[in-house]
Amino acid sequence: MKIIIPAYEPDARMLKLIEDIKSNSNYEIVIVNDGSAAKCRPIFEKTIEAGCTVLNHEVNQGKGAALKTAFTYMLNNKSTEGFICADCDGQHTWSDIRKLVDAIPGNPNSIVLGCRKFVGKVPLKSMLGNKITRAIFSVITGNKISDTQTGLRGFSASMLPWLVQLNGNRYEYEMNQLLEAKKAGYNFYCIPIETIYENNNEGSHFHPIRDSIRVYLPILKFSMSSIICAIIDIALLFFLKGITDNLFYAVVGARIVSSLCNYLLNRHLVFETKSEHKLSTTLAQYYLLVVVILTLNYFLMSLFNETLMIPLLLSKIMTECVLFGISYTIQHRFIFKKN
Repeated sequence: MKIIIPAYEPDARMLKLIEDIKSNSNYEIVIVNDGSAAKCRPIFEKTIEAGCTVLNHEVNQGKGAALKTAFTYMLNNKSTEGFICADCDGQHTWSDIRKLVDAIPGNPNSIVLGCRKFVGKVPLKSMLGNKITRAIFSVITGNKISDTQTGLRGFSASMLPWLVQLNGNRYEYEMNQLLEAKKAGYNFYCIPIETIYENNNEGSHFHPIRDSIRVYLPILKFSMSSIICAIIDIALLFFLKGITDNLFYAVVGARIVSSLCNYLLNRHLVFETKSEHKLSTTLAQYYLLVVVILTLNYFLMSLFNETLMIPLLLSKIMTECVLFGISYTIQHRFIFKKN
């Protein structure tokens, strides 16, 4: 078993974690120095003295890049062991690492997550950030994880090729693991761990605005395609309604054009389905969904606009809100799902 620790500007808390691991196991510890300042050199020298392997980045590249450096090192050395990724800031303990170690053999096709309970003295920004991310992740993917931002994760060696090729060099990399896991054939296995925040988590290098954007960007990307195509759809709806004075023709014509745009964006930019042999299959499945959504769209629009006399624009917005979740879930989980 290997323990991976990405480290940027670490302090004595990392040394304490290493001491606990070494005194309770013979696990190999791989540390990635992600461009830390010269003042941290004594810390890394002590880790080498303790028998750890230290990999170095000349400049700071981000947590995702540090993790992938460790994964590449393991691949190059043909590692067949499971491994745990832990943070260097004192949030993870040996007892919790051990829980994940014990769970990996029985869950070879799952990402084993150390999920914090968020009880006790938890910084408000950490509590809110996790709740918001957890809610968005659940709505977008249909999967419920109690702690989407945990850095304590366990993997089987067979996952290394997949982990190395995932996008992201900073904090968004860990979110990409969760977003792409199901499509790659992996599940999630959550294990409760302690919630530890020292000094109100002041030692964290997570930038609330910059890194939150990076974390949420993969999720927001899933929604942008629909927003763009909804704008196209609305514009065409009003244009066609104006020249035909027929709601049915307007709804159908607008949806044909906007749905083609949506398919192309989703296939190539959102879900990144690049295998050309899947084109006919995904296109057929997508347009079957379009027919279903189109039917529901027309009847809902008729209900809101012509029966309930709600203005056309508001009717359109209400309809799209109802159908958005259904359309996205089917596309993400079935049509563009990677085998």
